[in-house]
This record gives sequence, C-alpha cells and structure tokens, in this order.
Amino acid sequence: MKSGFLDKLIERLGRVGPEEVENYLLRLAQEKGLIETVFNSIQEGIIVTDADARITYVNNAACELFGFDAEQSIGKRLDERVRGLDWNLLSSATGALSRDMEIFYPANKFINFYIVPLLIERRAKGHRAKGPAEQVGHAMILRDITESRRSTEKTIESERFQALTLLAAGVAHEIGNPLNSLHIHLQLMERKVRKLEGVLAGELQESIDIARSEISRLDSIVTQFLSAIRPSKPQLHPEDVNAIVDAAVRFFAPEIEDRDIVVEQELRSDLPALELDRDQMKQAFYNVIKNSFEAMKRRGILRIRTDRDDTHVFVNFTDTGGGMSAETLSRVFEPYFSTKTSGSGLGLLIVRRIVR
Repeated sequence: MKSGFLDKLIERLGRVGPEEVENYLLRLAQEKGLIETVFNSIQEGIIVTDADARITYVNNAACELFGFDAEQSIGKRLDERVRGLDWNLLSSATGALSRDMEIFYPANKFINFYIVPLLIERRAKGHRAKGPAEQVGHAMILRDITESRRSTEKTIESERFQALTLLAAGVAHEIGNPLNSLHIHLQLMERKVRKLEGVLAGELQESIDIARSEISRLDSIVTQFLSAIRPSKPQLHPEDVNAIVDAAVRFFAPEIEDRDIVVEQELRSDLPALELDRDQMKQAFYNVIKNSFEAMKRRGILRIRTDRDDTHVFVNFTDTGGGMSAETLSRVFEPYFSTKTSGSGLGLLIVRRIVR
C-alpha cells in the first residue's frame, strides 16, 4: 500500500461508495495479515502497548521469551505479564531507550529492551492540517542476549582468576619464605634453651612452643588459601553432604559459643552420596558460615538446611544478619570487594570457584 494511502482515503471518505470502502478494508486486512506474518517470522520479540501500558500486539518470539499466550495477553498490562519489569522507568523516556533486564520465567535469561514511544499526528475532522503529535503507546523490540552476556561474564571471570593466580604465586613466595626462616630460627633457639636450667628455661620453651604453633597455623591458613585460589584437580569420592556441613559447623564451635550464636541444622536424612572433593567443599561451607557470623556480630541465628529434588541436592544458609543491598549483591563475587574493613574480598569468590 503506497505511502499516504490512508491520508487520501480519509480525505475521500465522504465521497466513496460502500463497495469501494469494502475493497479498501479488505486491502487493509490483507496488509495487516502480511505484517503479522513478517513479525512472527523474525527472531526478535515485538510488543506494542497502548498509552496505558496494555498490550495491543505481541509476536511469537516475544511469547516464547516470556511464556505468553498471545490471545490471553492482549489487553493486559505489560508489567503484570512480565514479573520484575519497571514499566515507569522504561516508559519515562521521551525518545528511544535501550535497557538490559534479567528474567527468571519461563527460563533464566538476559533480555535487551529497545523501546520507542509511538506518536500519531491527529487531524481534526474537516481540516487537512495535522495537529500536534500525540503519544498513543510504545513499541518494543526484544533481543535474547543471554549467550553474549554470559560469554562476556566468563571472559571477565577468567581474567580475574588469572590475576588471582599471579597473586597466589606472590603470596606463596612473600609469606612462605619468612615462615620457613622463622621456623628455622625457632629450632636454633630451642637448642640453646635446652642448655639452660631452671624456671627461665621452662618459660622460654613454652614461648617457643606457642610461636611454633602459631607459625604452623599461619602456614596452614596460607596453604588452604592458595589451594582454594588455585584449586587442584578435585579428588572426587562419594561423600555425605550432611557430614561435611556438620564438620564445618563443629570447626566453629569456639566462635559459636563466644558470639552466643544459635546454629539450627535441618539436614535431610535421605540425601544420596555425591561425587565431590570433601576438603574443597568443606572450605566452601566454612567461608559461607564465616560470612554469616561476621554479618550477625553476636546473638544471631544461622539456619542450615539440606534438601533434594529429582536432579539436585541443595544446601541453604539463612542468617539473621542485615542482608545485602542490591549493589553489594551484584558485586559479591568481585575479587577484593568487601564491605568489611578487614575483609580480603576473596571468601565468596573462593566459594564460587570451588562449587563451579
């Protein structure tokens, strides 16, 4: 249909006969069907709304993205059909707007919204001149950017871990060598103390034993840190997840008592044995529990629950801490990001690395 056809038709509307009007309407219906066929054949989703955000058109691709039924969606508000959609933000722009959004139903995906206001220049009856443009709704083009988004995130994460690997090598050298030196000098001091007699010798030996114990503990912490940052190939064996959770909790027994924290465990008894690395998984649970304790300070409650479905085993940690802001939640896996003044910003990153 030629450009300007509708304008000419409107001008002649009072002078055309019923048969000609019928022909025009038939042509309009045919072209509408053609346009819908074209829109339903493209990969991008298309949604058109009226001025009240009610859906007036949705193509097949958009229905697949959001789990819509086209007929049932017509006349419904878009923000009622798409959970989590901030329609006020999307519709507030005076021009075209592009936004990315994560959706969780019917599948977890990242969608790019390109939204454009629809403007129509209305004509007063009997006047050829057009009036001011009036916004009658919005048109949206939707693209599934899940693969590109996850590919980008994977690349960024790979670069982060390369940096962490270099850091780990530096830590091993800068801390490991002084620890070895301290251990050697303690041995030399111990030999000299053995030549002494009396109370002083006993006191010095006690101090040496304490220093050796603390050096050993620090060496163990550094070793665990390095193995978590650069985890070796997992040694997979059938393991009881509940037993690993319980062992991680018992490790914190002194801190639980000191902070007056209540740990409630609801461990499902019929969990299957899982092929996993016990030490690495224990380290992951340890880091999550430690984060919970630090978030609650004192007299909090940590609930640990294990469960299963047909394909997965779940371990849920819930505490009575203050929670995280949306900004903090989006950055919890960034290296060195921490809301604590003494935090390393590596705990949850290590958890993610082990679990993955």
